[in-house]
Amino acid sequence: MKGAKAFFDTNVLLYLISEDSSKADRAEEVLAQGGVISVQVLNEFASVGLRKHRLSYPEIRETLDTFRAFCKVEPLTVDIHDQGLTIAERYGFSLYDALIVAAALKAGCVTLYSEDMQDGQTIEGRLVIRNPFAS
Repeated sequence: MKGAKAFFDTNVLLYLISEDSSKADRAEEVLAQGGVISVQVLNEFASVGLRKHRLSYPEIRETLDTFRAFCKVEPLTVDIHDQGLTIAERYGFSLYDALIVAAALKAGCVTLYSEDMQDGQTIEGRLVIRNPFAS
């Protein structure tokens, strides 16, 4: 896992199955470097893949297996939950975004790739949010 210091938000993974070829290519480029995702990311991908993209359960499982093959998976824990609440309160993130941030911090990541959060924002002085799709 070459890019073990990068964490990927769900939206980056979802672009791999989108019809936006430029974003799909960019998502593939950053994901190919390897990194970390959380169980929450796996859950969110499965939910959106089933609901919005109409993937079957076998397709979901196959895709998630692929993600797990090249990304370390950070488990959800009570500590991440507690830190997520603190981050949501301190930085004004939604709870779900704050849980992503907390998992990235727990994993020791220095970059969080997300389209949904403020590009360039630094969290806790050690995690920088980067929008991989920004010009």
